[in-house]
Amino acid sequence: MNRGLGFILGFMLLAGNAFAAGGGDVVLKHKDWSFNGPFGTLDKAAMQRGFQAYSEICASCHSLDYIAFRNLADLGYNEAEIKAFAAEYDVEDGPNDEGEMFTRAGIAADKFPSPYANEQAARASNGGAYPPDLSLITKARANGPDYLYSLLTSYKDAPEGQDVPEGMYYNAAYPGYLIAMPQPIYGDDVSYADNSATDVSAIASDLVYFLTWAAEPSIEQRKRKGVNVMIFLLIMVGMSYGAMKFIWADIKKA
Repeated sequence: MNRGLGFILGFMLLAGNAFAAGGGDVVLKHKDWSFNGPFGTLDKAAMQRGFQAYSEICASCHSLDYIAFRNLADLGYNEAEIKAFAAEYDVEDGPNDEGEMFTRAGIAADKFPSPYANEQAARASNGGAYPPDLSLITKARANGPDYLYSLLTSYKDAPEGQDVPEGMYYNAAYPGYLIAMPQPIYGDDVSYADNSATDVSAIASDLVYFLTWAAEPSIEQRKRKGVNVMIFLLIMVGMSYGAMKFIWADIKKA
C-alpha cells in the first residue's frame, strides 16, 4: 500500500477506509502543543518541517483542497519560494479559446491540486479506497492533534494472545487496536535542512503542527481577537460598575 495512503487511512475513522475490530478504550498521548490555550501560537519552524514531511510522505495521494500556495506565506516562505513550490505542480486550467482544457505550471493563487483526475481514478489507484483531503483532518474528531500524534507513534508488536489478521496492523491508539494500514513513519523518512530530529515522534509532531495550521490558517488571529475582546469586556464591566456606584451613591446615602 502506498505510504501516503497508509498515512491517511490510519486516522480517517469516519471515512470508512480503515476499521477497528471490537471496542477497546485507548489512551491518547498528550503533548503541550504551542497552539493550545487562548494565548497559543504556531511554531513556524515546525510547520515548515511538517510541510516538507507532508510533501514527501503524503502529497502523492492527498491534496489540501482548501489551501492555496500563497497561504504558505503564513509559514514564513517568501514570494519566490512560494512561486517555486507552486511551479512544481501541474494544474488543469481552461477552457482556452478553442474550448479545450489545458495543463500549466501552478501559480501562487492556485490551490493544491488533487493528484487524481477524479474519485474513480483515485480508487482505482488505491485498491478501491479513496484517499480523502487533509485540509481539515485535525478537526475531524475530538482531540484531533493528540489523536493524530498518538496514532502515528503507536504502532507496536501485538501483545501475546492478540490475533492480528492478515492485512491488519496493531496500533495502541486506534479504537479496537487493529488498523488497516501499515506504519507510515519509521524515522529518518525525511532530511530537514535545519538538522532537526527525524525520529518517528519528531516527524509526527511536525505533521501535527502543519495540519493544525492547514485546518485553520487564521488560528493565531482568532486567538488574538478573542483575548482583545475579553480585555475590552473586562474594561467595560469595570467602567459600568464604577458608573453604577457613582450614580447610586447619593441614593444610598439618602
